[in-house]
Amino acid sequence: MKYYDRLIEKTLKIELEAFGAVLISGPKWCGKTTTATKLANSSINLQDPINKENYLKILSINPDSLLNETPPMLIDEWQEAPYLWDYVRQNVDKKRGKGLYILTGSSTVDSSLISHSGVGRISRLTMRTLSLYESEHSTGLVSLLALFNNDCFRPNKSKLTINDYAELVIRGGFPDTIDKPLNIVKRQLDGYLNIISNQEIKTVYGAQKNATIVQKILKSLARNIGTQASITTIISNLANEEVNIHRETLASYINAFRDLFIIEDLNAWTPKLRSSANVRTLDTRHFIDPALAARVLNAQVEDLLIDFNTFGYLFESLVIRDLRIYTEHIGGRVFHYHDSYGYEADAVIHLDDGRWGLVEVKLGGKQIDRAANNLIKISKNIDTNKAPSFLMIITGGELAYQRSDGVYVVPIGSLKP
Repeated sequence: MKYYDRLIEKTLKIELEAFGAVLISGPKWCGKTTTATKLANSSINLQDPINKENYLKILSINPDSLLNETPPMLIDEWQEAPYLWDYVRQNVDKKRGKGLYILTGSSTVDSSLISHSGVGRISRLTMRTLSLYESEHSTGLVSLLALFNNDCFRPNKSKLTINDYAELVIRGGFPDTIDKPLNIVKRQLDGYLNIISNQEIKTVYGAQKNATIVQKILKSLARNIGTQASITTIISNLANEEVNIHRETLASYINAFRDLFIIEDLNAWTPKLRSSANVRTLDTRHFIDPALAARVLNAQVEDLLIDFNTFGYLFESLVIRDLRIYTEHIGGRVFHYHDSYGYEADAVIHLDDGRWGLVEVKLGGKQIDRAANNLIKISKNIDTNKAPSFLMIITGGELAYQRSDGVYVVPIGSLKP
């Protein structure tokens, strides 16, 4: 399998120079171990099917016997032994070194199982599936950082068509799916989701759950992808599937999916406004990769090319995935905006230095004018010390250009950090 260079590599190198240890969290199968191994000089895999049981016994008694190899040492799937967090933190303090450990994890560990947050000792990074730039589908002719810096913008053309985007949504960004035939990809994703439903949910939920109910909840979440659907709405959807569930139970399932990096909702941006409008704070629902949502819905390429409503929501989730990867690479976070006047932006890119940009996502070109006017109205209503660095509409089209009103129109297949 080809190795695709990951943007997080550069960040990982920097963090290893600044911290004693770095934790890379993210979904299973996204490439955490492969990338970490490139920078590690020794390693131990706590999910090794042959040695796992012996490793855990030894580590519970004398972790020094296994974890004092040449640094950086990779502790793969560290969540299998949560007590190692405190061991790593104490070892960092004792040795006063940098770049001693790289930890990877595919699920979030209950904070009650560790005694110290690791602040100042252990840096935390999130690794997602491959962006289009990393998988070499995007030309990278439009730089997000260049837009923030107001560098020269040149019109260009993406190499991707609407059919390509439909396939990329179905295929997803897991490294092992990039070059596989779609029929193989679907089987791989089915296996992935079956493991989540039948095994992994137990590791974070604390008990085995009915796999059919798990799958129906995921299906309801997928139907509401790209929306601010409430718990009440999802409960109503589940009732139509003959699943009656208490809201607290549903919330615990959703938290479990977050802890397993299956879903990753987009938080609301809450700036000060010039008008009397109120900013709405519900998160927008997204999967960590659109292919998981598409597979839960049993969507095929042909289906998406007919049902542009579903296609649009899945395409938006693909764009949000890429924007998160690119924005974190240049130092920032992605939010969404929605106010009580009905104005909303699919993404707000906010850098650590205070600069920000507004983004609307439109699969086709028919709504470009309306989206541009919407972005301009929102930008005039935001009361901050800095005007937006840019207003941008990300599309599934082929041409990247700047409109006469200053709004950029950019295919996601042209974007890079």
